[in-house]
Amino acid sequence: MASAHTAWCRAREACGRFLLRIEDIDRDRCRPCYTAAILDDLAWLGLHWDGAVLHQSERLQHYRGCLDGLRARGLLYPCFCSRAEIRASAAAPHASDGLAVYPGTCRALGSAARAAALASGAPHAWRLDMARALDGAPALTFVEESEGEVLARPAQFGDVVLARRDAPASYHLCVTFDDAAQGVTLVTRGEDLKPATHLHRLLQHLMGWPTPRYAHHPLVTDASGRRLSKRDGALTIAALRQDGSIPADILSRLPAPRGP
Repeated sequence: MASAHTAWCRAREACGRFLLRIEDIDRDRCRPCYTAAILDDLAWLGLHWDGAVLHQSERLQHYRGCLDGLRARGLLYPCFCSRAEIRASAAAPHASDGLAVYPGTCRALGSAARAAALASGAPHAWRLDMARALDGAPALTFVEESEGEVLARPAQFGDVVLARRDAPASYHLCVTFDDAAQGVTLVTRGEDLKPATHLHRLLQHLMGWPTPRYAHHPLVTDASGRRLSKRDGALTIAALRQDGSIPADILSRLPAPRGP
């Protein structure tokens, strides 16, 4: 909700548009009742959006087109390693977001071995070949409003997954495509997603998409400074409403939007 509040305030200040996007690619975790709750909460808080709500689950053909294009350019390769196998790799370094960097096991597979594994129906993901993606690329930068121009360092993430069987396209690919398709000029997200911007800048370069500005805000925390989370028992906005809270009470708890 902090991201929505920040985006709404910034859009209204600039006489721009506040665009609402439902990122519901993960079918196991995303349900219609959750979407309905989001829309209801935003409307009750007075954070009214402009135009139609975009649902990523209705845009899979666009993401497949992006993946097909990257695959045709030799920038993707199939990975047959399980998540457990990757976690067990003691040699795997970690990126700035704390996640293990893939050691590149399947990148070394020959074309015959890859074809045989694909033909057998073996479960696999599609990874970006980071070395090829960066080959010949210029120095890439983006503007983080709290810092100014930042040099993008996508190599730290290694060969990231852009699609897998249980997720037809990754968060990184979907949001970067939709930012471009919707004409987004300012992206507002929590600071926990800030490292991903380095990877998104590379995808923008590869696909010829424009680069918006970014404004990452502090996360909402409790009195001890711990991030609020539903799995830790944090109250939902609906519960706060039932307890008698008014919109101003909730909005006052959110980080104050920071301008450029």
